[in-house]
Amino acid sequence: MLDSLLVPTAIVALAEIGDKTQLLALILAARFRKPWPIIAGIVAATLANHAAAGAVGAWVSGFFSDSVLHWILAASFAATALWTLVPDKLDDEEANTARRFGPFLTTLIAFFLAEIGDKTQIATVMLAAQYPELWLVIIGTTVGMLIANVPVVLAGNFAAEKLPLALIRRLAASAFFILAIVAVYKAMQSSGWV
Repeated sequence: MLDSLLVPTAIVALAEIGDKTQLLALILAARFRKPWPIIAGIVAATLANHAAAGAVGAWVSGFFSDSVLHWILAASFAATALWTLVPDKLDDEEANTARRFGPFLTTLIAFFLAEIGDKTQIATVMLAAQYPELWLVIIGTTVGMLIANVPVVLAGNFAAEKLPLALIRRLAASAFFILAIVAVYKAMQSSGWV
């Protein structure tokens, strides 16, 4: 049961470093210089986004046998591992959202939209399909998002410039590859091959 919380936390924390939402957090911190409304916006947006993604993952898992689900998870984790190796850039539209609203609402809207189709949202779908404790997965992915983004909001530009992003992306990709290997092993067990 603890895996449902700790694995998502670690995966998302690693995957989020260098991600466009981290760049967005940096821009918001520099623009508004009000860390607590920004952090509150990150929490609200992430909970909403990852709850929806987790619900999809839990729902989809009911349509497949264990072995088919594990094969799908293995392929998805491997694809996410490769995707993690590609650095993100912040879109101009997401940066311009900050000019329309205050820090909380801007963060809420921008983070929610930035996470749609992002690798951490896809990871949340996959993790929710893999682990039966849906709310622990959602809490774990949210905590992982906060681990990666709160220091950027609090420390601003200094922290973002000092992190070895290429190394962190490789570590996150390695974690997704390990999950892919575990899923392949579970698929082979479910299929009776091992």
